[in-house]
Order: sequence, then structure tokens, then C-alpha cells
Amino acid sequence: MDWNKTIRYVCALVLALVMTGCIPSYKLNGSALDYTVYKTVHVSEFPIRAALVYPPLQQTFKNELLDYISRNTRLRTTDGASDLQIEGEITGYNLSPQAVTEDAYASQTRLTITVRVKYTDNKNDKNDIDQTFSAYRDFDATLMLTDVQDDLCQQISKELVELIFNSTLGNW
Repeated sequence: MDWNKTIRYVCALVLALVMTGCIPSYKLNGSALDYTVYKTVHVSEFPIRAALVYPPLQQTFKNELLDYISRNTRLRTTDGASDLQIEGEITGYNLSPQAVTEDAYASQTRLTITVRVKYTDNKNDKNDIDQTFSAYRDFDATLMLTDVQDDLCQQISKELVELIFNSTLGNW
């Protein structure tokens, strides 16, 4: 292999890319925000509007959302007017039997949490979103929900927050 020829080829390619302005750019934080435009975000309470209510879920979900935003963006959270707003409600908290066995008993139970999110971009209304997100976890039907729901709610909240982030602040 002729290394001089290879090196010249690579240098010419890099020079051509630089001259044409085609330099690849990657955002490592998962966010596609222009921080010269967007500086603040307001996250409202997410009240529970589901028929079945687990009160700690509201705070668990909001904390997870705020933590994820602070870890993955440079946005400052505010309580008042902001460049971006995220609000919504927890609309579903449902249990359903899964994996029915031969004796007609469920061996698994599914906990599904549904969240409606309204995302408002006060700088560009084309980015506004009003969407419902849902995630679930299955657990052994021999376990009591009260024994596993804290852990399940934490896991489901993390998944919901990632889905919401990717659809809003991640701008995927």
C-alpha cells in the first residue's frame, strides 16, 4: 500500500470539505437546540387525570423530566415566562392482565402510564407539539402492585421522559 498516496488523498478530501463548508457537525448531548436563541424552559405540574391514581407518580415524573433536561441541555428552568414550555397531564395509569396461563390465570400484569404533553416553542410555533406518550412494564402477577409500583413508576417515567425529550427538545 502506498501511504504517501493515501495521505495525499485524505488531505485533499479534507481540504475539499473545508473549502466547500461541508464540515460534519455532531451534537453529543442529544439536544438540537440553538442556545443563542433558547435559554429558558418552564416545566409545569403534570396533574393526574387518570381513573386510577398513584399520588407519588406526579412528583416522580416531574422530577425525572427536570433532571433529564438539566443533564442533557444548557437550558435554565424558570417559573415564569420562558422560551420553551412543557406542560401536560398524566391521563392513564392502567393495569391489565398479560400472558394468560393454561388454567386461565394471568402470569404477568402490565402497568401502563400515559402522559399527554403540550410543548410550546415561544420562538417558533412550528415546533409546537400536543402529543400523547405511553410506556409500560410487566411484572409477575403473584406480586402485589404496592410492592413494585415505586420501582415500576420510576422505570416507566424514565422511558416516557426520553420519548418526550426526543420529540420536543431533541427535535428528532
